[in-house]
Amino acid sequence: MPCGIYTGMSPSLTDAKRTFDPMTDLHPVRRALLSVSDKTGLIELGKALAERGVELLSTGGTAKALRDAGLAVKDVSEITGFPEMMDGRVKTLHPMVHGGLLALRDNDSHVAAMDEHGIGAIDLLVVNLYPFEATVANGAGYDECIENIDIGGPAMIRAASKNHAFVNVVVDVQDYDALLAELAANDGQTSYAFRQNLAQTAYARTAAYDTAVSNWMADALAAQAPRRRAFAGELKQTLRYGENSHQQAVFYTDGTNRPGVATAVQHQGKELSYNNINDTDAAFELVAEFDPAQGAACAIIKHANPCGVAKGATLIEAYKAAFDCDRTSAFGGIIALNQPLDAETAQEITGIFTEVVIAPGASEEAKAIFAAKKNLRLLTTEALPDVTAGGKTVRQVAGGLLVQNKDNGFIDMDDLKVVTKKAPTEEQMRDLLFAWKVAKHVKSNAIVYVKDGATVGVGAGQMSRLDSAMIAAKKAERMADALGLAQPLTIGSAVASDAFFPFPDGLMEAAEAGATCVIQPGGSMRDDEVIAAADEAGLAMVFTGMRHFRH
Repeated sequence: MPCGIYTGMSPSLTDAKRTFDPMTDLHPVRRALLSVSDKTGLIELGKALAERGVELLSTGGTAKALRDAGLAVKDVSEITGFPEMMDGRVKTLHPMVHGGLLALRDNDSHVAAMDEHGIGAIDLLVVNLYPFEATVANGAGYDECIENIDIGGPAMIRAASKNHAFVNVVVDVQDYDALLAELAANDGQTSYAFRQNLAQTAYARTAAYDTAVSNWMADALAAQAPRRRAFAGELKQTLRYGENSHQQAVFYTDGTNRPGVATAVQHQGKELSYNNINDTDAAFELVAEFDPAQGAACAIIKHANPCGVAKGATLIEAYKAAFDCDRTSAFGGIIALNQPLDAETAQEITGIFTEVVIAPGASEEAKAIFAAKKNLRLLTTEALPDVTAGGKTVRQVAGGLLVQNKDNGFIDMDDLKVVTKKAPTEEQMRDLLFAWKVAKHVKSNAIVYVKDGATVGVGAGQMSRLDSAMIAAKKAERMADALGLAQPLTIGSAVASDAFFPFPDGLMEAAEAGATCVIQPGGSMRDDEVIAAADEAGLAMVFTGMRHFRH
């Protein structure tokens, strides 16, 4: 990473030592070392510092940008006596630089060493790192990624952060204004508390950078279980509270830029809550299972479980069918769409209270309709997430982290094995695959009834699969009454189970509810018994060979 330095001795270090108590006093900024890959705001910052009489030190492209803006800058090579070498790999790894960052101004031996060797104090370091994360995200090859691993930048950041009693270190463009405000408020000085906060941010940045490098290398080496694994995030939002009002919570992004709640644009409504974010993520990941090129789809989520999912010729048809699965639970829910929101669907959605709507785009007419609902949040993304993409999921437990590959398992028609005497019809097979996609996103034990491309009963999170089947069927009965139907829509439905039926009882419960075909992983010790029960009941059943537990 290009960095700047300074060697000339400044006005008396002895004076600085005599007047500065790092725990209580303000400390002046007289020299700044600026070297950044991201030049956003650089010229404005350089000019503001120069106007305060701060001496500017730099290298490479940063020095050129500052000079082109008419600012006086000293070069690192002028200080160290060495030119940049080895394709820029070596330029700031030098005692003249690190001595100026690390020297304790109130330590007699440190001051004497600076005097003896002509090392000038550096009061401000402004550095952002080689764009390693962006290089990886752009699909660069191994060697190019290696060349974009910064060495000098992190070394200087860590040195300046360690010496925050005297040195300010800025690693984020968004902190430039705060730095200038601090200098303005304190006549060109900064407080110890301010420098502490900068140091904490700086250490977190180098930790995140090293995390990105180490995780990229683990992936490049196909290391499934590296001995050490790091995780990092960047603060996106301080939340009002967590799952409950007595819990503090914040939202961090991981830099992967996956389309979803972390990268969406919020067009209106109050800030998302912890539960909103969790549920919106669940909704959008589910609706992404359905290719928009093959038709509109809608998912309605409540407490991270789908209470209605459907496809339709249009978005409004998909929404209405999803809503009719469980109108009671849909109240105050999260709605995800797989196509841009249109005005007609937006108008229909406003008929009940909804917390969040997320879609890959929205028309101006739809936005205008939602504008009348001040508490309704509208989020849009540029695309749907790729449900087949890899990645990691992380869950904290007492004393550790559980890490696994993302559940991107995919089943199509050719993967299914018919295990009963009766085979599903083509129409039944479409509903079975639809139910299977939904079951993947339902908390275990999961039972999902589907008819004509829409869920008609969902049983989630029960301790037994039998109970999930019963609950889903019971909810379908209640909705039939509410809709004035002669019979529940589970009659003639397809049913999916996220894991195998360990006994025939859950299967028979589904059959009694009216299911005519079943999709499940298989693999139970009693598969033969379950298959025999299905044959006796006249059911068609297919095995996937893959389960989708979701705890």
